[in-house]
Amino acid sequence: MADDGTNPKAYPLADTGLSQKLLDLVQQAMNYKQLKKGANEATKTLNRGLAEIIVMAADAEPLEIILHLPLLCEDKNVPYVFVKSKAALGN
Repeated sequence: MADDGTNPKAYPLADTGLSQKLLDLVQQAMNYKQLKKGANEATKTLNRGLAEIIVMAADAEPLEIILHLPLLCEDKNVPYVFVKSKAALGN
């Protein structure tokens, strides 16, 4: 999966179809003002038990800033996934 320039630490990486569905879900959550952005906000919602899914960008620089989130998600039983582009995730 790392042959397209993405970091191999960004696992699980969503394929194109799943990425589009996730980006639509993120857009819908943004319209309903239910979306939290950033590593700090994601950490807060996970610790408070409010997070239902965590979507992270595989091309975040540096990736180590968000690599604590998968561990926290596994502890809290919250699904998480990486998408390829932070630009698409932010729009």
